Amino acid sequence: MAKRLGLVTLALLLVGGALALIPSAAAAQDKTVWIPMLCYRTGPYAPGGSGFCGGKEDYFALVNAKGGVEGVKIRFQECETAYDTARGIECYERNKEGALVIYPHSTGIMYALLERATRDKIPLSHIGYGRADAADGTTFPYAFPFISTYWSLASAKVRFIAQREGGEDKLKGKKIALLYIDIPYGRETIPIMERLARRFGFEFRGFPVPPPGLEQGAQWTDIARRFRADWVINRNWGVSCTVPLREAARLGFTREKILGVWWCGSEEDVVPAGEAAKGYLSAEFSGSGRDFPVIQEIIEKVHGAGKGNIEKERIGTAYYNRGVVEAAITVEALRGAMKKFGYPVKGEHMQWAMENLNITEARLKELGLLGLVPSLKTSREDHEGGGAAKFKQWDGTKWVGVSEWIAPYKEIVWEAVKESAAKYRAEKK
Repeated sequence: MAKRLGLVTLALLLVGGALALIPSAAAAQDKTVWIPMLCYRTGPYAPGGSGFCGGKEDYFALVNAKGGVEGVKIRFQECETAYDTARGIECYERNKEGALVIYPHSTGIMYALLERATRDKIPLSHIGYGRADAADGTTFPYAFPFISTYWSLASAKVRFIAQREGGEDKLKGKKIALLYIDIPYGRETIPIMERLARRFGFEFRGFPVPPPGLEQGAQWTDIARRFRADWVINRNWGVSCTVPLREAARLGFTREKILGVWWCGSEEDVVPAGEAAKGYLSAEFSGSGRDFPVIQEIIEKVHGAGKGNIEKERIGTAYYNRGVVEAAITVEALRGAMKKFGYPVKGEHMQWAMENLNITEARLKELGLLGLVPSLKTSREDHEGGGAAKFKQWDGTKWVGVSEWIAPYKEIVWEAVKESAAKYRAEKK
């Protein structure tokens, strides 16, 4: 009897010990951070939204498959905005609790969330889009337009045009048209283009296109026949990016003198135009294609395991790679926040890490990102961290690089940034 009781007692002790271990094991497994995805997979801009979000989600899935960031997994889920500002605000309010970072995925939504996110201490990551003066981190502490703002891009475009024309002195007297979709995103570069025109002596004129931008015949008649533009900057979005290529072909305007914003520089923009797209130029802040170690790793470990977040054939496209780049920057910031503050990570911890990034070429090589994205170094004053852009040309079947990284006219851009930020501070008292 005593022996039997001893065995029962031992068994109970073992079970109790095992049960005591369960909470700690569960706690270890439950170490996560929350990143809501304000996406748009519907509407006229769906190709951009689906590619951009799909690339981010695949990168997060890769990080999770490799054990997370120091054992912390990334929990993410989409909220459909259809690129509508009101729906974007609704998605933000519904998902902001505990959020590590917010991706507005729209210039209009970024503007609408700027003060809300600052109040809630949640960083906004808007790589390559959004309010350009948000590069001033002393005025906009929770906004991060990484790599290049629209104003830096506009000035890099003018530098690129100068190179094509044979020097900056050749810009004088040239006519540069800005064909833009008439929404906040489309209008964002008008102030800096006017400033650049005064500086270099070229004639600048804007030609607004009512959204969704499917009818551009009148604007192109004005551009080609009346204004007689030497260069046209294509600042459309979604389906309206393709229309200028067809209209230019109809009027005999050479596509080699049409220079697209990076949101008009995807496969989805040029393939539908067929031969009319051949020779078209576009800006870029990330590399295109699958010839990068990180992309190959995603194919193997994410899509190979049946956990992909987009059609496999879209891997390596322009929109997709931009999503991978932004997600990789977020993960590096998360790593920095955890190193300084530990776990759990809060929005203000992430904010500190995002303005103290130093992603060198050596680190990019370790991450399999070398060549896909430029090195990036931010500070409290500078939330952009670079400003350079590359340029590429469509040869009828693929994008071909036609430049190295081209720096912006930083003194001109930052003069505008500081003036605009000061005006914002004055307005908000």
